[in-house]
Amino acid sequence: MPDRIHLAVALDGAGWHPAAWREPGAHPTALTSAAYWRDLIRTAEGAGVLFATIEDALSLGGRSSEPDAETRRDRVRGRLDAVLLASFLAPVTGRIGLVPTVTTAHPEPFHVATGLQTLDHASRGRGGVRLVAGSTEQERANFGRRTGGPAGLPASGRVEDDPALLGAFREAGEVAEVIRRLADSWEDEAIVRDLETGRFLDRDRVHNIDYAGEFFSITGASIVPRSPQGQPLITALAHQSVPYRFAAEHADLVFITPSDAASVTGILNELRDAADAVRTLDEPLRVFADVLVLVEETREAASAVWDRLQDRATLTTDARVVVGTADDVVDELRALAAAGVDGIRLRPARLPADLEAIAASVVPRAAEAGILRPDDAAATLRERLGLPRPASRYARQEVGA
Repeated sequence: MPDRIHLAVALDGAGWHPAAWREPGAHPTALTSAAYWRDLIRTAEGAGVLFATIEDALSLGGRSSEPDAETRRDRVRGRLDAVLLASFLAPVTGRIGLVPTVTTAHPEPFHVATGLQTLDHASRGRGGVRLVAGSTEQERANFGRRTGGPAGLPASGRVEDDPALLGAFREAGEVAEVIRRLADSWEDEAIVRDLETGRFLDRDRVHNIDYAGEFFSITGASIVPRSPQGQPLITALAHQSVPYRFAAEHADLVFITPSDAASVTGILNELRDAADAVRTLDEPLRVFADVLVLVEETREAASAVWDRLQDRATLTTDARVVVGTADDVVDELRALAAAGVDGIRLRPARLPADLEAIAASVVPRAAEAGILRPDDAAATLRERLGLPRPASRYARQEVGA
């Protein structure tokens, strides 16, 4: 279906603009309430959005590049754990995919894997994860187990020029591999529940993964039985060569940040070259372009809101920013779809205002314009992306043997 794309949204606190919490329609007293997130996710689901990502970080300042990110008082601080939040949202939704953010440097990979498998069970096959490599100095201090690590991008701006960042991506690759292996460690028929014989489990169908890598080793099997998707959807955000290579090797889906539709071709070519060199997964990497949006009835109104936000706190981002009407956003979707991406992830500048505008105006107009892929009624997130349910690698080895 050429030039038709999936649509996703990225949810973060009061919105992606750091001053969004001060807007008249914001709910700054509700940002850590279950009802706030339930309402957001139901708005996105009601619009037919394929999935929502949920931002997370392991320090107050998050991944901000501001030197005073940990101490300043004019930014939203405090958040709910994204994996736990997604698991809460699973039973109060029915179609939308739930993709929490996980930092790979500090949580134990076994815990990450079992949390994601639990999310997939709770959502009946709609779980995924966005893996973030590395850690900040404050995140390392919060955990107290590491004395060294990346200190932000080097002066060149290139990941490959910092050995600590390269190590962080190698570690993130191991985490992705362990997530997949632990998901495979139970075969689909491992639980037999034979009341007559009293045999609950076929232990021969539960396999130790026996993984030994550069950063950690794991001997046993998951404690969670195989989940509806087989493996959760693994995603990553990539801005340059090393992250592109990481996504090509380990992810099902990558988020990119083209400056405009014309720059998509170069990114897709680099991703293709990386996939040719390192990809072993059976399916092509799905590519979603990120666009930050602020939507009002008129361009003048949108510009006025944007100027007010920027006066209060300057937003710095490498993502494409569209400030205007729903038609302006649809024009951007059309251009990116024509450039060859599989989907677009919209980052609402303000929550809930811009998410509501996406649901009420952008999605209907994009659907009317024939830009969006229709819902094929597939049961799981992987299926809706055209990805097959992977068989357990250990079951395949057993059959081959």
